[in-house]
Amino acid sequence: MTVASPRARTVGFDLDMTLIDSRPGIHACWTELSARTGTYVDADLVVTRLGPPLAEEMAHWFPAEEITAMADLYREIYPAYAVTGTLAMPGAHEALEAVRRSGGKTIVVTAKWEPNARLHMEHLGMRPDAVIGNLWAAQKAEALREHGASVYVGDHVGDVRGARLAEAFSVGVTTGPCSAAELTEAGADVVLDDLTRFGEWFADYEG
Repeated sequence: MTVASPRARTVGFDLDMTLIDSRPGIHACWTELSARTGTYVDADLVVTRLGPPLAEEMAHWFPAEEITAMADLYREIYPAYAVTGTLAMPGAHEALEAVRRSGGKTIVVTAKWEPNARLHMEHLGMRPDAVIGNLWAAQKAEALREHGASVYVGDHVGDVRGARLAEAFSVGVTTGPCSAAELTEAGADVVLDDLTRFGEWFADYEG
């Protein structure tokens, strides 16, 4: 059993387009939602801007008075359409393991509805120490502070904002909708192409 050293860290990770490539599953879920409601949704466009809360995306396709009901329906059908089609991002398993090998803890902090986030972790065999959902951008700082996270990894400028507010080291990855320049401008301390380089970076960071 790994014994945490006094220097062991808690590292937080975003979910969509950081740990998991949820585009195929989310595309399928939005396509089904469109079919059930008779409302046109450009699912190809939806999956290019993953990250913000579901309600923000819903507002592009449904009137304000329908958003809550449509979000509930989306979350209801999500397990059947979105979970099995989702893939682990390259290096995701290895990134979590790198933290565990150091004696640290891993947490997932995501805007996704928490029960569905947990389904993704179970399906892909990822076992973070905690999964906290329903938090976006600055809200993520709450969970990062509560769990004592000193590093937060994400693909969106909203993730950088959350890390900065929590006074955590912000690691950006360019696997989502935001470029390296955008992540850097938002305040990321370091930007990686993807998680395949995380283990090497983390070993140097741990010193």
